[in-house]
Order: sequence, then C-alpha cells, then structure tokens
Amino acid sequence: MPVTRRNLLIGGGAGAGLVLAWGLWPRTYRPNLVAAPGETILNAFLKIGTDGHVAVVVPQAEMGQGVWTALPQILADELGADWRTVSVEPAPISPLYANTLLIGEGAEESLPALLKGVGGWAARTYATRNALMLTGGSSSIRGFEPRFREAGAMARALLCMAAGARWEADWRACDTAEGFVTRGADRLRFADLAAEAAGFSPPDVAPLRAVGAGGIVGRSMPRLDLPAKVDGTARYAADVRVPDLVYASVRHGPIGSGAVQGFDRAAAEKVPGLIGLVEQPGWVAAVAANWWAADRAADAMAPRFTPGENVPDSASIEAALAGAMAKGEGRRFASTGDLEAAFAAGGNRLKVDYAVPFAVHAAIEPLTATARITGDRLELWMPTQAPGIARAAVAKAIGFAGDRVTVYPMLVGGGFGRKIEHDAGIQAALCAQAMKRPVQVTWSRAEETMMDRMRPPARARMTAALGRGGRIRGWQAEIAAPATMASMMGRLMPGAGGGNSAEAAAVEGAVPPYAVDALAVDHFPADIGVPTGIWRAVAHSYTAFFTECFVDELARLAGIEPLSFRIPLLAGNPRLAHCLVTATALGGWDGGVAGSGQGVACHSSFGSHVAMLAEAHVGEGQRIVVSRVVAVVDCGRIINPDIVRQQIEGGIMWGIAATLGATTGFTAGRADARNFDALGLPRLADTPEIRIELVRSNAAPGGVGEIAVPPVAPAIANALFAATGRRLRTLPLTPGGR
Repeated sequence: MPVTRRNLLIGGGAGAGLVLAWGLWPRTYRPNLVAAPGETILNAFLKIGTDGHVAVVVPQAEMGQGVWTALPQILADELGADWRTVSVEPAPISPLYANTLLIGEGAEESLPALLKGVGGWAARTYATRNALMLTGGSSSIRGFEPRFREAGAMARALLCMAAGARWEADWRACDTAEGFVTRGADRLRFADLAAEAAGFSPPDVAPLRAVGAGGIVGRSMPRLDLPAKVDGTARYAADVRVPDLVYASVRHGPIGSGAVQGFDRAAAEKVPGLIGLVEQPGWVAAVAANWWAADRAADAMAPRFTPGENVPDSASIEAALAGAMAKGEGRRFASTGDLEAAFAAGGNRLKVDYAVPFAVHAAIEPLTATARITGDRLELWMPTQAPGIARAAVAKAIGFAGDRVTVYPMLVGGGFGRKIEHDAGIQAALCAQAMKRPVQVTWSRAEETMMDRMRPPARARMTAALGRGGRIRGWQAEIAAPATMASMMGRLMPGAGGGNSAEAAAVEGAVPPYAVDALAVDHFPADIGVPTGIWRAVAHSYTAFFTECFVDELARLAGIEPLSFRIPLLAGNPRLAHCLVTATALGGWDGGVAGSGQGVACHSSFGSHVAMLAEAHVGEGQRIVVSRVVAVVDCGRIINPDIVRQQIEGGIMWGIAATLGATTGFTAGRADARNFDALGLPRLADTPEIRIELVRSNAAPGGVGEIAVPPVAPAIANALFAATGRRLRTLPLTPGGR
C-alpha cells in the first residue's frame, strides 16, 4: 500500500492501539549485573570494589577495534577515576544495553520521508524492549558515548553525596580526581565510599562536566585488552575448558544442496579418539576427545548431500547480476532534480560499468562455540556481535526457553561482521544435547572459508552529464547486488527479514558528496543463490569505489585536474573538502599527471570523513605495488588518538587486501578458496608507507572502525590510471584486468 495521509488515518484505529500498548510498557529496567565479593553496583555500567578497582561494563563486542578501552575512557573521565584501576567486563543481555542508534539508523534509511521520525522511534523502542545488543556499523562510540558519560556523571554524584554526608557538606561542593572524592584538602577513596554511595538517589539530570575534564578522554591511554593479547593470557571461545569437554568438527553441504544423503560411518569410527557422530539438516559433525581427531573423522566420513536444483557457480552468479541490471526492475532510493532534463541538455556525457566481487572475511578466528547443558539450562561461550539474537536462536534450536540460556560473550578474533552469525553456537548446543556432555565446536579453516557469509558482489552502471566548468548536471547510479541485509536478518531473526526485494542498505553510500543538479540512485536486487553477509564498511566498501573512480573519470573527461574538479563540488561538505585538501598537501600531490602513479579518493560514512592519496605502480612480474598511502581523517571528537590511528591503519590494509585479492569464485555450490593461501592477502612486506593525520574537531564522535576501507580501492585504481594510462573498473585490480 502506498504511504499517504489518508492511509495513515484509515489505519489509525489499529495504530492507536499499538501506541497505547507500547505506552503502557515498563519504561525502566533494573541492572542485571552480578557483583563479585567486595563489589558495589553503582549503575548498569559501573561497579567499584573495596580494593579500589573500577569495573566498567561494556555491551559492545571487542573485535580488536579498541571499544573495551574507548568506552571505559569515556566513563572514567566523567567519573574522575584513576586509569590504572580501571578494568572491563562484558555486559549481560539486557534492554539497558540495546544498540538503539544502529537499529534507529537502519529504520530511518529504509523508510519513506513521511515515516522517518516515528519509524526511527519505533525501531529504537523495539530494540530496547527486545534487548537488541549489536556491534556493527561503527556505532559503539556514536551510540554509547552519551550513556557512558551519564553513567560516569551519575556515579560521581553518588560518590560526592556519600562524601558530603561524611563531611556534613553540600555534595555539590565536592569533586573527583584520580579515584578520590575531594573537597579542598579533604580526600576520600572511591573504594571507601562506594557501598554508601549506592544508597543515595541520583540527581534527575546527570551533572556532566566538560569533555576531557578528567584527563582521560582525548589521550592515548593504554589499551585494557592489549596486555593479555600480547602475553597470550586473553581467553577466546576456543580457549574455554570445562569438565568432561569434548570437541567437534563439522562438515556442511554445498550451497543449494539438501539434507544429508549419507556418510562413511565405518571410516570415521576408525579414527582414534572418536566419540560419536551428530547428523542435522545440512551438516554433520564428528565428536572426539580432541579437535584434531574430530577433524580427521569428519574428513573420513565424507558426507554426501541431496543435490539441489539451483546450485550456484561463478557463471550463474555473474548471470544473475547481469540479469538484474538488464531487467532494471528495482527501486529508486535517492532522487533530486529532473534527471531526464539534465541528460537531455547536451554537453559531455559518460556511461561506464564497474564491478566488485565477493569479499571474504578471512578472520583469524574461525567460528567456534562451547556449549554445556545442565538440566534445563544451557551455558554458551561464543564470540558474538549479537548476543541476544544468538541466545534466542540457540534456545529455539534446542527447544529451551530463552531465559534458560546464558551466553558468555568472548573476545572476538576478527571478522568485522562475520560474528554476527550464530551457526557455531547452534551446532555446539545441538551437539551437546546429542552427546549429553559439553561440546566445543570449531570450524576448520576450509569450512570457515567456504561457508563464509561474504560481502556480496555488485555491479554498477554509472551515468553522468557535465556542464560548463565541470558542473555535474546529472548523475545516475544503477547498482545490481543481492539484498544482503534482508536475507541476513531472515537468517538471524526468522520472520524479521528475508526475500530479495530492493533495499536501501544495498546502495548505502552511493549518493555522492558532490554538488549535482539532478541525481538518482537505484538498486536492482539480484538473486545470486549464495547467502551473503555483513563485511567491514558494508555497502560503502563498493559504492565508494563506484563513485570515486567515476568522479576521477569525469574530471579527465572535463579536462580538469582531479583535485581541482572535486573541490568546488564539495562546497556542501566542508569537512570532507578539508580532509581532501590536507591529504593532497601532505602527500605532495602532483595533479595525477601521466606517469605519476598518484590517485586520490574521499568518502563520508558513519558520521566521519576520510580522504586518501595513494601511490601505486605495476612492478616486477606484473604485480601491483602500493608504495604509499596518506590518509586524513575527521571523525569528530576523538576519545583515544592511538586507537583511531590503529583502526585507520588496519582499515587501509583491509582495503588493500580487497582491492588486490581477498575473493573467491564458486564451483558446484562451494567457494573455490579453502585457506588463506588462495586469497592473495597482503603480507608484511607488502605494507606501504602509511601516514595518518587526525583533524582536531569538537563535533560529535563519528565512527572509526570501518571508515578507512571505502576510499582505498578507488585511490589505488586512480593511481594506477595515472601510472599506466589504463582505467581499471573491476576488482580485484590486475594489470591486465578490465
């Protein structure tokens, strides 16, 4: 039904009932934290111990992005804590920790303008009441900075109240610093006041102080997760050990295949240490006294699966993308001006096609989980970006009530989107149920690579018309790609998604940052037959490639140097323009003249802005060499400069991997890649010289973890054009490519 005022009024009866029901829902939630002996719970984000430790509770998964340090910095700064006493622990599943920003943003992007306000509110309310704790979309700092500041400020007020009562003074005359409540020369330790402070009522409004007043925010404080990772004491899900534990390795059928048709039980049973076999729809597992034996047995049983009718391969995937583009049956998600008139006005016009392949996650840690069933309770240790969704899915799979399942979120060994899926958790629970003892499931590297939920392939047809002086009269981006977000939500939350309809998420970032008279962005959904998933920077990772390569081509068509072409068109985005000007100045931009090997690109995403200058050339053996990358980043107010630099450096290397490799074809429903060696990943020796400049800003914090990935590929592609005179429009870039 089209959204109109009349339709909304007609639906008012049902809508009013829904609003009334939601309005009566409880609006407050109590913390469900557990205090260790000697600890006092001050609020949902903070516990203080009698030994002086300050335990900050973080609901976001630590994937190496530093969120277990940056979020505690925010709270500790407001609290006035001594950083040496701060520790971190993962949050339990609770509405108090819902990622309302991420859910709200997704709703706002997918709804028509008429419903954006109410839709965002409804999505945020839904997220809270269903405890949707999600890590993704570079949303951790953006979404939780206010809550952590308020938590620190409220706890500071309570501690001051307790101190004021002892000193018989107004608590407002007290302050905090380095783990003490102070009033003039008087000082009392947090540890000595916490229990009393918990008995006071916090003020109605959080008494926030200036950002950085505690001397912690804005500084490169030591990472809380790093020492344990360096010395090997950090515990990941595969390190979990419980009594009577056994180990399982799984084998999946090809994509598009059916149930298990059979397997060689006798061959598996010959493997020493085998304890049992578990068969489920679409997969089988060998369970043994150690994982090596389990994996050998899984290989030995050589499972067979019922053939599917539409088993995908590289040719069928390419045909699906081409067919979606040719049919043109999609949806327009952005539109301004009269595009038809702009294209009919004459002047230079350009229409070109671009393509990106699957992009693998190649996480160091494959999917893994440990499950233990005791009576009607299940405990699950797993790396997860969505613990509440994982709990619900696992509970449903084994027939348990959700409140009988406890998920212990572990450190995540990489993936940036891969660990939002919960396949291993379900498998571990089902194996534990079948074996009647604790089971740890770990996927082999081959299974992890073949069954990866990769970033989808995409094709783009870019069309533009130029006016005088490089003015862009018309711009159209037609993008064919799977509806990844909908299909992923259908897997994670059955009934909440699915299908292959056009979606805004598939063309996120496709609206250029440049001034354009008339604009259109269309998504043509392609049913490629391969389940795809969330990957670092999501659709921005390919829409930036399309946009920034195309802008470079338009500059050449107009006969204008690429930087000079871009800057006037960025008048509406001064922060991005500043990044671009700074990057070219620091990098010694020479105009991208023939033979220079220099290229530029810029992109705004997740509330932040990045510009890059790359230098690249074709080296010995027709191998592309990226020799230097200069990046300038404006991510708003910075919590920890070192962590920002780490994320930008990591994002650049991640982007280089996807630019030059990190992909796979498909044969008979299986990914051709089996291990890291088939992915062409960059090695240490391939690391270019990297220079990063962080722009000082008082703006609200933007995202950091994903923002460096999008501009990498177009900057390198533009640099190779300057080096060779050949325009490459297909990833991965190869000297003889298209």
